[in-house]
Amino acid sequence: MDPKNSFAFRKLLPIYICIFLFTYLATQTVLDDPKFKSCEPKNCGAGPNISYPFWLSQKQESFCGYPKFMLNCSDKRPVLAISNDFYIIEEIFYANNSMRVVNAAVYEETCPTHLHNISLDRTTPFTISPGYTNLSFFYNCTSKPKDYNNLYNLSCATNSTNYSFAGFHLEEREMPSIYSLNSCQDFANAPIHTGEEDIGSLLRANYTEVLKTGFLLNWTAHNCSTCERRGGRCGFENNEFICFCRDKSCDAGSSLNGGRKIILVIIGVLCASAGVVFICVIRYCRRNASSTTTPIFLKKKHNQDLEVFIRNHGPLALKRYNLSDVKKMTNVFKDKLGQGGYGIVYKGKLQDGHLVAVKVMQASKGDWEEFINEGDKRVLIYDFMVNGSLEKFINQENALQANQQLGWDKLYQILVGVARGLEYLRRGCNTRIVHFDIKPHNILLDADFCPKISDFGLAKPCARKESNVSLLEARGTVGYIAPEVFSRNFGPVSHRSDVYSYGMMALEIVGGRKNHESEMSSSSENYFPDWIYRHLELDDGFELNGVTNAEKSDIVRQMAIVGLWCILTNPSDRPSMRKVIEMLEGPLGALKIPPKPRPYSPPRFLSYSSTTSLV
Repeated sequence: MDPKNSFAFRKLLPIYICIFLFTYLATQTVLDDPKFKSCEPKNCGAGPNISYPFWLSQKQESFCGYPKFMLNCSDKRPVLAISNDFYIIEEIFYANNSMRVVNAAVYEETCPTHLHNISLDRTTPFTISPGYTNLSFFYNCTSKPKDYNNLYNLSCATNSTNYSFAGFHLEEREMPSIYSLNSCQDFANAPIHTGEEDIGSLLRANYTEVLKTGFLLNWTAHNCSTCERRGGRCGFENNEFICFCRDKSCDAGSSLNGGRKIILVIIGVLCASAGVVFICVIRYCRRNASSTTTPIFLKKKHNQDLEVFIRNHGPLALKRYNLSDVKKMTNVFKDKLGQGGYGIVYKGKLQDGHLVAVKVMQASKGDWEEFINEGDKRVLIYDFMVNGSLEKFINQENALQANQQLGWDKLYQILVGVARGLEYLRRGCNTRIVHFDIKPHNILLDADFCPKISDFGLAKPCARKESNVSLLEARGTVGYIAPEVFSRNFGPVSHRSDVYSYGMMALEIVGGRKNHESEMSSSSENYFPDWIYRHLELDDGFELNGVTNAEKSDIVRQMAIVGLWCILTNPSDRPSMRKVIEMLEGPLGALKIPPKPRPYSPPRFLSYSSTTSLV
C-alpha cells in the first residue's frame, strides 16, 4: 500500500470503526424503545424483583411506576415509605396485587419500642389485607394489667415505676374491656398476619420475631396483564397508564408493518452515520487543539449519571454549577486559601454575596459521584467558615499573637458541638461514617463559632449491621491516631477510633498546646495525656490562663476527665459518643477519673493526613 494511502487509512480508521458501531447502535435504537429497557425489573441485591406499579428511585426512571409506589434501597432491601414510617418489602405477589411488609424499626433494634400506628388515608393506594391480628403496644403504664393472658413484657421499655407490654386484640373495641388506656402514656397497634398459627403459639415466640412476620398490604393500580402478554412493560407517564414495548408496536392499533420498520431503520442509520462523522470530525479537531479534552461520549454519560445523582437527593435541593460559574464566583481562582493532598481551595462569592470555599479536586479517591463535576473538572462548593479552624484558637502562642483567645465556656460549647456531630455520623446518617482524621485543624468555626466537621478525605462508610471497619492501611494524623488503627493487637477498628481522636483533641484544648509535640518523646514525663492526668490529681486548675474561678475550673476539669476516658487504649473501654455527650452535659461529681493513660507512639510511616488549610 502507498505510504500516503496507508497514513490516510490509519487516520480514518477510528472514524470507520465509529461509523460501524453507531450504525449498529442506531439500528438497535430504532427497534428498541429506551423506556422499555429502562423499566426492566430491578432489585436491591436482596428481596423481590421490582417492576410496575413499583419503581426503584436509584435504579429506575419515575415513568416505570406510579408516583406513590416509589421504593428506595436500604441494606440491599426495598423500602416503602408510608406516612412517617418505613416498611421493608419481604415479598411481592403481583398476581393478586399484594405484598408482605415489615416495619423497618424491627430490623434496626433488638428491642423495638415506640412503634406507630400505620396511617392509611384515602389518598394512599394501599390497604391492609383482611385476616390480620393487631399486636397492641402499651407504653409507660402506671400499673400492670390484672386479667391479661395474651401478654408480652417489653423489658427494654420498663423501669421501676412504669410498665410497657404488648398483647393481641382481634378487635379494637375489646381493648377498653381488657385494660384502661388512661393508665398508659402511649398506645400503638401493629398489624400481624398470623396465617394458620393460633395466638398461643405466637405468644411462645419472641415478640420481635412475631413482628418480623409482618402483614399483607393490598394495592390498587391499572392491570398490566394485557401489556405483559404482548411482551411489553407497564409504566405511568403524563398522568396516564402506558405500555412500553421493545419495538414500540405492541399497543393496539399502533402496530407497524415490516416495510415501515425498514424505512425507519434506514433513516435512523443514515442520521446516525451523519452524526457520527460530524462528532468524529469535531473530536479530531478538538483533540489537536487540546490534549485534555473530555470525550463527548463520556461527557454524555457523565451528564446522564449526574441527573440521576441530583434527582436522588430529593429534598436536599442540590444546586448545579458549571465551570464558568465557578470561575466567576472565584474571580478566576484569584484568592487561594490553602492546598492539600486532594486539591486547592479558593475563596469565592455567590451572586447574593454569600461567601463560599471552592475546592478544585486534583484526584478522586472514590466514586465520581462524590462530587458534582463537569467533564474532568471536579469541584466541591461549601460555606466559607469565617473564623477558620479551631487549631488557631487553642494553641496559646498563636492565639495570643492573633488576639483570638476563646473563653472556656465557648471552648466547652465547641467540644459539645463536635461530639454531637460525631454522634450524627454514627447514628443520624443512612450509612454510618468513621472520619479517621478528627483534630482541631479539621474543625471549622462559623461566624457564631458553631463547629463544623470538615475534610472527609480519609473517612470510611460502615453498614448499619456492622460495627467494625475494614482497613488496608493506617490513616490519620500523628498524635490523634487510635492505637488499633495502626495495630490490630489493640482491638478492632470502629467508630470508637474517632472517640480516641476526639479525646486527644479535648486534651489539647485543655492543655492549650499541640499534643503531637509532646508525643515526640515516649517517656512518661513528656507524654501529653500524662501531664493532664498529673494536674487532675493535683487539682491545681491546670495553671492555665483564663481559669479565673471555681466554675471555669470545673469546666476544664470535666473536659479533661472526658478526654482521658476517650483515649483509653482498649477500644471497648472508651465511651460511645452518646455517652460522651451525657458526660459533658452531666454533673462533674458523677464523673470518675479513668485509669492512668498508657503512652504509645505510632510509627511515623503509618501516618496519613488529608489536611487542607483553609485559612
